Amino acid sequence: MKIFDISIMGLIVSLGALIIVAVLVEGVLRVGFGFGNPPLYIADEHIGYLLAPNQRVRRFGNRIVINEYAMRAEAIAPVPNPHTLRLLLLGDSLANGNWWTDQPDILSARIAHYLQPSLPSGYHQVEALNVSANSWGPRNQLAYLDRYGMFGACLVVLLLNTDDLFGTQPTSLQVGRDRNYPDRKPLLAVVEVWSRFQKQPPILGLSQVQNEGGDRVGKNLSAIDGIHQKVRAANGQLIVLLSPLKRELSGPKDYELVARQRLQDWADKANVRYLDLLTTYRQQAKPEQLYRDHIHLSPAGNELVGQEIASAVQSLISTSTPTNAIPKK
Repeated sequence: MKIFDISIMGLIVSLGALIIVAVLVEGVLRVGFGFGNPPLYIADEHIGYLLAPNQRVRRFGNRIVINEYAMRAEAIAPVPNPHTLRLLLLGDSLANGNWWTDQPDILSARIAHYLQPSLPSGYHQVEALNVSANSWGPRNQLAYLDRYGMFGACLVVLLLNTDDLFGTQPTSLQVGRDRNYPDRKPLLAVVEVWSRFQKQPPILGLSQVQNEGGDRVGKNLSAIDGIHQKVRAANGQLIVLLSPLKRELSGPKDYELVARQRLQDWADKANVRYLDLLTTYRQQAKPEQLYRDHIHLSPAGNELVGQEIASAVQSLISTSTPTNAIPKK
């Protein structure tokens, strides 16, 4: 009987120890790394998908704030105050910063930081709105503007990477099916971590979208032109930037050269300020350090691109009269 009691006691102690370990692991994963609380996405018939509005999460120590308009930004008024220079940054994960960028360090925040000290007369502050989501292309971005408008921004900055010129039509197929586009919180942090080691099952219909035929570059240029027309209709100005892939530092591929030239030709014809950042990157002492991987920007890359955008914005607003500004007092 004593042996039986000891065995039961040992089992209870072991079970209790396992529960304590499991709770500790869950706590470390959730509090220390942010697992179990990923940013969520919502499907949209026209835009494809958006970050779900009104989110505040922390991943790997980095804060991610999504406002009521699915922007990576704090809450905003629908239109700016008369003394506020509001610009709108359109992009994909380069602009968004994803989980690896803390909220104060995202590209839109860096642009505002560099613009604030040199505002022209009539402006008191800068508001840089961040309209972006992972893997968005020009067609997603145009659909967003169709839905929400420009929020009174007098400047729109469209940040592209070379792959965006070959982007496919918007789709919501991956929302809730691809682990990178969750639409609900996982039950536990350990469940999310475990899912990262599982093979991603194929998503029905997604390969057909990804294999879209026809002139993809032409379709995306048409969307870029649509963005331009909306900006013009709102009496705003558009700046387009192209960030190269890391491998392009040694020279773009032939098909990329053709697509790049088509973008340049469109910008020339539309009289739009266009910056190809390939030369700018190559001029840096260690250009490879501008990247965190093959495409996304490191903190050093964010700083450089933020400065380039701020400089381009300054050159535009210094030669134009603010339409929404009031004199400084």
